Amino acid sequence: MKRVIVSLIAVAALVSAGWFGVRAFGSSQPLASIPIPFRAAENLPDTPAEWQGRIDYKTLDRQLAELARRPEMAGLAVAVVEDGKLRFVRAYGVADKSTGTPVTLQTLFRWASVSKTATGAMAAAMAKQGTVDLDHPVADWRSSLRLPGGAEARITLADVLSQRTGLTKNAYDEKLEEGQDPAQLRAGLSAAPLQCEPGTCHTYQNIAFDTASEVLAKAAHKPFGDAVEDRLFLPLGMVSAGYGMERLTGAKDWARPHRGAQVLPAKAAYWRVPAAAGVESDIVDFATWMQAMMGNRPDVLPARVLQIAHHPRVGTDRLYGGSLRQAISDAGYGLGWRSFSYDGHRLEGHSGAVSGYRATMIFEPATKTGVVALWNSDWGFPFRIPFAAIDSYHGRTAAAWLDLSELPPATGGAAGAGPVTASLKK
Repeated sequence: MKRVIVSLIAVAALVSAGWFGVRAFGSSQPLASIPIPFRAAENLPDTPAEWQGRIDYKTLDRQLAELARRPEMAGLAVAVVEDGKLRFVRAYGVADKSTGTPVTLQTLFRWASVSKTATGAMAAAMAKQGTVDLDHPVADWRSSLRLPGGAEARITLADVLSQRTGLTKNAYDEKLEEGQDPAQLRAGLSAAPLQCEPGTCHTYQNIAFDTASEVLAKAAHKPFGDAVEDRLFLPLGMVSAGYGMERLTGAKDWARPHRGAQVLPAKAAYWRVPAAAGVESDIVDFATWMQAMMGNRPDVLPARVLQIAHHPRVGTDRLYGGSLRQAISDAGYGLGWRSFSYDGHRLEGHSGAVSGYRATMIFEPATKTGVVALWNSDWGFPFRIPFAAIDSYHGRTAAAWLDLSELPPATGGAAGAGPVTASLKK
């Protein structure tokens, strides 16, 4: 009992001092020893009096509240970083339509495929450290991945992370959703159809991409999720961010997946490929991640690491659909990282979708201005939110991305879809 009390006192002392030490992979050498920026609720810009900047936040808030009232929606959490600083954060709608529980700034959502950005950053950090070589063949790590013609002996970890396996898009995802083991599916990819010769084109993957969870775990000498949390999330102060279905569904405040009015069961499938889609967090920590990706935390993610991760290695098709698809050009893919041109501006980030959840992180590196958004429904319309904010920053009004007037009239929607302010951030 005495040991427990002493341990709790020690932990409390570290937390009160805002300090966290992270050890290098498999060694006793400190890799990062930095202050954790615990952010008190009163420091969050979650009320109109705190919204300052070039973006018209009052209009954005009104548009987001109207969006959250749509019947296709359940809950929504949005944060805006302008000129590198968190300028706006709000929560709307409900975490669970069956109970009417509101979304708060502490509600956990899934990042879905935005998780790939954490994998790419982790691989880049380990490459910079010399723990992994991005240009060595994947087969050198004795992972479960097998490709047609033994191509795993030729393609590199960088090829896997930049989606250049050559496999037909989303190969075997349907088998993963049926409950099959991802390692066995990776081995079975040797019989999967190819879209191009491995290493020569971009073909988006989840199961093959998750080869990185095996490689990076071996290099770190610890489970993949633990390695990312220790190396990246905790040093950044992202105490809500982590991996695993039980971690989400066991939380006190988490957003249930929805499709329209229906509350869906949480499905384990894509949590079983954690490098591809395994992260969950609240909206404030999601914004912290974007700020780190902008280069605001060189103590954790130096500029060279970000350059390795973000540099486009292959061209891709246009993103999204409809008018948004037409507004984007010159798209490329780095290590779990997208970039493209929009209205003369170069934007970066990633978006994601799994059953009942959507997520997006898009920003302009030149101005360190962008948006993170998390919502617990299958509706794709909110992918427009970052573009509306970036347009507002640049004084552009023509696109009107959040104009709902052309949609069918809303006859229902999320109960309590107005904004929710924070109490204390968990």
